[in-house]
Formats: sequence, structure tokens, C-alpha cells
Amino acid sequence: MWFEPPPELPELLIKYIFTSEKLSVQVHPSDAQLPGHGKEECWLVIAAEPGAALGVGFREPIGPEAMRAAALDGSIEHLLEWYPVRAGDFFYIPAGTVHAIGAGVSLIEVQQTSEVTYRLYDYGRPRELHLDDGIAVARGEPHAPALRQHLSSSGSAMLVAGPLFRLARVAGAPDRETRASYGDALVLAIPLDLPVTIGGELIVAGSCGIAPSLTAIDFANGGLCLIAQPCK
Repeated sequence: MWFEPPPELPELLIKYIFTSEKLSVQVHPSDAQLPGHGKEECWLVIAAEPGAALGVGFREPIGPEAMRAAALDGSIEHLLEWYPVRAGDFFYIPAGTVHAIGAGVSLIEVQQTSEVTYRLYDYGRPRELHLDDGIAVARGEPHAPALRQHLSSSGSAMLVAGPLFRLARVAGAPDRETRASYGDALVLAIPLDLPVTIGGELIVAGSCGIAPSLTAIDFANGGLCLIAQPCK
């Protein structure tokens, strides 16, 4: 489920993803590799079934030809590092990171708005692969530990501080430092439990709202909410 980027804020796309089977092994280019079509994204797990996992990066470094061979014979799935996940796990996925979402995961994805995805492997499903384009932009390396964390069930946290977008989880009203970093600019609000109010409109969990600034959002006391904004 995704929310069409509003005309006032076309740079960011918000999605809710719920999986009943593994999604394809894929990779995205950067803006430097494909100007205007780069995609960096991040995931916040909101629920996970027992055994659910996310494949992010490789267990060991791998070269382009070995990656191509693994994509063709299907072994690429087993070369990925599969991280068992639970609610509160957060991953930042830089462009070039080979990744896949496993079955039984519910997550919120915040990403650069782009329709470009290169599919490297799809478990034998009859969909087009993009090996030449994908391997040309893929990083054959593990995912950096600094790009993932687990959030407690309460409290505020800055999750992404640029350079493409910023994303924070706030508990109640944002603090002074967060308000300063977001400034007086458009922002997307994604409530995680209690609703927020923007211009008299109630924005409930499972939806997304746009506000002219953080100060235009009435946050519920103690309620958890994601706030996203492109870095311009």
C-alpha cells in the first residue's frame, strides 16, 4: 500500500508492505548512476511473524561475475545476509545494496520517489530480470552495521539525517532540536499508534498526512509518529 506523493512534496514515497511470501532479490541505482531516478530507502518493521527475516547485503564480498552466476542459478538468495526481525527493527538501504524482504513481515518503507528497480532473482516466478543494469549498480558487500538499529517501544529517535531525506520517530511533540532540523518546511507525518491532527483533519495509524511544517501538526501526548522530509 503506497501513498501517491503530493505535488507539493514529490521527492518522497511512503509505503506499507505486508508479505506472505518472499519478495524478489533486487537493487536500486543512485542518482549519480541514473540521474533523477535514484532510490535510497529505509524500512521500519512494525510486525513480524516467527522466523521472518530481511535479506540485506551479502554475507561476504562478491564480484560482478560471481553475482551474475548466483543470480542465474538462484544461489544469490543464500549469499545474502538474512537478518531475523521483530517490531522496531530499522534498516537504511543505500542505493546499490542488494536486498529482499522475506515472508511474514509488515513494514513501513520511506524512499526517494523512483520507479526504477532492478530485479536480480525472483524464485522462478515468470517476471523479467534486469541482470545487466542491476549488476552494474550493485555493491557486492555486507550491509554496514551502522545502518541498522532496534528501536525501543517508546521514546524519540532520529533515524535518517540526510543527505537525501530526514526521518525521525517522535513520541509526542518533537523536541527543540528536531524542530530546528526540520525547520519551517513541508513534512510528512505517519502515525504509528495514536492519531495526529493536521489542519483539523485526523490522521490515523495506517495513513499518511502532509503538513506545511512541524508546528502545524498536533501530536498526541505519548503517541509515536514518523516524520519525513526531503533534504533540499
